[in-house]
Amino acid sequence: MTLPYEVIIGLRYLRAKRRQRTISLNTFISIAGITLGVAALIGTLGIMTGFKEDLQSKILGTTAHIIVQERGTNDMKGYAKVLQQIEAIPDAVAAAPFIFKQVLISSKSSVQGVILRGIQPEQETQVTDLQANMKFGNLAGLNDPSLVPPESGRPLSGQAPSPVANRPGIILGSELSMRLGVFIGDSINVVSPVGPIKSFTMTPKIRPFTVVGIFESGMFEYDSSLSYISLDEAQNFFGLGESVTGIQVKVHDVFLAQEIGQRLEAALGVNFMARDWMQLNSNLFSALKLEKTMMFLLLVLITLVASFNIVGTLTMIVNEKQREIAILKAMGATPRSIMQIFMLNGLVIGLVGTGIGVPLGYSFLWLIQNYWTFDASVYYISRIPVHILPLDVVLVATSAILISFIATFYPSWQAAKLDPVTALRYE
Repeated sequence: MTLPYEVIIGLRYLRAKRRQRTISLNTFISIAGITLGVAALIGTLGIMTGFKEDLQSKILGTTAHIIVQERGTNDMKGYAKVLQQIEAIPDAVAAAPFIFKQVLISSKSSVQGVILRGIQPEQETQVTDLQANMKFGNLAGLNDPSLVPPESGRPLSGQAPSPVANRPGIILGSELSMRLGVFIGDSINVVSPVGPIKSFTMTPKIRPFTVVGIFESGMFEYDSSLSYISLDEAQNFFGLGESVTGIQVKVHDVFLAQEIGQRLEAALGVNFMARDWMQLNSNLFSALKLEKTMMFLLLVLITLVASFNIVGTLTMIVNEKQREIAILKAMGATPRSIMQIFMLNGLVIGLVGTGIGVPLGYSFLWLIQNYWTFDASVYYISRIPVHILPLDVVLVATSAILISFIATFYPSWQAAKLDPVTALRYE
């Protein structure tokens, strides 16, 4: 099979003759620029996607996929019936009631404002990964603190664990437990600012709890501000009776949570609202998406800079090959064929640079993931999370090749409009 003469001539022009080393050097620099741009883009997008998915998994490990609440109030009455309706939805894997309140927790050495969640331990394991995140103790201790086995190691408070007595159990985040200076078996006080009214004055409500577990989700915000008690204890402590704040729902596909939430609202009626995990964390994920987009646009500038090298390289080739271009035109080559010769040069540079840049980007990410480690006690992660999406690779490769191809238009047009008579006048 014989290649078109445009292809043969175009490929030959990329190679330098003995006296024209400058052209080959510029070709190499152009390819290197495209290669580095593609590798940098793939590396950056892979790391940013990895961090986003790592953050997403940690959020979904602590919070449910969908939260169902009654509109206009934080107290849902008759939640058992609502729970049955939710569980009847085919896409709902599991559901569990919860109570959500802000309180103060005090120990012998510190006081912290935290979020207190009332949960049913058996059902909580079906909608979140709280049990898997337990560092010390277990969820069973919420219902019966005496079931918590003694933990080895010295308590953070430096004190021997106090007797459990009749105190209910509470689970704290790892950062929160360190701030309070407490460990398994220690006693703390939970203070609710909303208490009984005495002599026309609302008095805070205080109740002692025994620490029966410490969890670590990997997110500082959760580990430093979340605590858990049993649902019954929360209802008694806050005087809610049989009411709850809402119902947590786990679905089979987290990316269909918004659609399933709309179906839940339709099934439950206008008095209820369903918010999915993306809505609950919309500010965070919107910021991550915007950051990834801006990083992509900024790093594309590297490829654009490389495209200027392509323009310079092709311009030099056109100036060096004026005689050859004139001879081709005199032999009957059309301006379109001349343009194709030089546009092929830019396309080859883009294809070669992209072909080298993609595996180079993958190699960079492999080295980062396997050889760059952190102190997990300081950074919460031991390695940089990396995940390369095929769509990102296609987008990067397509952008690089397209930019390289567009950069050939002006030099190719200059070559196509060259007058053969003028070029051969002094030959």
